Amino acid sequence: MKRKTRTLIRTMTSWVMVSLMLQFAFYYVLNHKIEGVMAPVIAQPIVVESLEAEIPGTNLENLQLSFGKDYLAYQENGMLKVYNLKQEKVVFEKSPQGDSKYDMGAIYYQWLPDRDTLVYFYARKNPNPTTTVQVPIEEPAENNVTPPATTEPDAVEDPNQAPGTGSQTQQEPVKKTPKTRTEIRYNNPQITEVYTLELPPSDEEGTAPDDRYNRSIDSFPAVGDIKQMVVSTFTNLLYLAIENDGKFQLMEIDIMKNVRTLNQAGEVITQMAASDKFGTLYAKSISGKSERIIALQGWNREVVSEDSDDVILGNRGGTLYLGHVKDNKLVSIRSGEENSEEKSLKFKTIWEGSIPYDDPKGVIIGANREIIVYDDLTAYIISEGKDKEVKLSGEENYISSDGVEVIQVTREGMSTKVKLHPLE
Repeated sequence: MKRKTRTLIRTMTSWVMVSLMLQFAFYYVLNHKIEGVMAPVIAQPIVVESLEAEIPGTNLENLQLSFGKDYLAYQENGMLKVYNLKQEKVVFEKSPQGDSKYDMGAIYYQWLPDRDTLVYFYARKNPNPTTTVQVPIEEPAENNVTPPATTEPDAVEDPNQAPGTGSQTQQEPVKKTPKTRTEIRYNNPQITEVYTLELPPSDEEGTAPDDRYNRSIDSFPAVGDIKQMVVSTFTNLLYLAIENDGKFQLMEIDIMKNVRTLNQAGEVITQMAASDKFGTLYAKSISGKSERIIALQGWNREVVSEDSDDVILGNRGGTLYLGHVKDNKLVSIRSGEENSEEKSLKFKTIWEGSIPYDDPKGVIIGANREIIVYDDLTAYIISEGKDKEVKLSGEENYISSDGVEVIQVTREGMSTKVKLHPLE
């Protein structure tokens, strides 16, 4: 009997151990999957050693290279175009709808940082500048339905009649037509719409780009100019800095397509960077004589720097980079690690020196945390406390948003030659 008990105990113990091991393995895999969703691994940049293309036309402006380094977006004579660099052909184009000043066409576009998807804003004349809708007026519930007829108390059912019939009089409830009022929903001479253009793999010839309408922005000011757009991939938020007739607007658009304005009255936003780790928006705010860098989480605001000479260089991997500018020279850089437990950033100086910083063409935080400041002729690269100067060839040059690729542009005759090569 004791032997059987010991055997039973050993068997139960073995099964318990096996069960615990299986549960541990299950929770390990589940936790790994959750981490991949909550803190996705940042895709490594794609490097193109050498690629050349000749694009028809010479009025190409605002050239932007996609994440995969295989598509080039640009504007030509007011038309938005996307060029497949591998197939050497235009695969998408969109022009303004008309000649009105409100038919502006694509007013802004930008590639998403982790996929071959282009976000663009399209403006057109509103055929009905003032749009009205009929809104129902709510009434008490008892006024909406006609009460059914009552049954007389002396009515007696005839047993010879079929079920459901008889002398009882029953009427279906009848709903009254609700009262309505007229409400103005849209009062803007311009319709501004948001689109996402998803590009297929560049070697697929039979698949067309997916030009997807997202929504109209009722509050977008007519003939407004988008000065900058930043994307928080962590929270799927877009932030727009808009200028219109001397007035500025900071607009937030979320994945649910909600829109709200975040700037305060009289406030001007000159620089922005969005955290790819916590979704925080960092902005250079000017209001009256006050010039500061602030951090925004929805309506919540915190001051990051009150030094008017500080500028936002960018944010990558949960680190905010601020530069200090004196006499149009960048003289120092500080970095601050974002922390979910501490709201305030603790900065440390990571570089001191002197490089030109007089309205640079671009400032990029590269994939390897290098800071790149460049114009059409020169790129200054700051990494690990040191800086170096790289001369750029071509008539004009652009650098990819991950800092690894140079787009060298030269106009010859009736075409534009584009050459891709690594920055270093």
